[in-house]
Amino acid sequence: QVQLQESGGGSVQAGGSLRLSCAVSGDAYSNYYMAWFRQPPGKGREGVAVIEIRDGEARYADPVKGRFTISQDNAKNTLYLQMNTLKPEDSAVYYCAADRWSGLGLSERIYNYWGQGTQVTVSS
Repeated sequence: QVQLQESGGGSVQAGGSLRLSCAVSGDAYSNYYMAWFRQPPGKGREGVAVIEIRDGEARYADPVKGRFTISQDNAKNTLYLQMNTLKPEDSAVYYCAADRWSGLGLSERIYNYWGQGTQVTVSS
């Protein structure tokens, strides 16, 4: 199993950028699929992006395509989410998630390991 800890959230104006980090500890990092989810106020949790650590293949949800980039640093056992051209509707608590068997799925039900979340607020 793995332990996940997000950081890097904050407040930014629309059009700005933020980079989220997720530090991974525990099991072998390379065996996992890693994903970012978000939960806007009063709404359910939705998948944002997922990456296969072993080969770097990634998949994005339509609302963030072309604006967000998921990446990894294997030497640091860290997952990143670079968020550019942020919009007010991107405001949410962002979570890092991991699973060995999820594939490039973006449904929260298939991920067994979760971080505590980090708040992102985008003002207009």
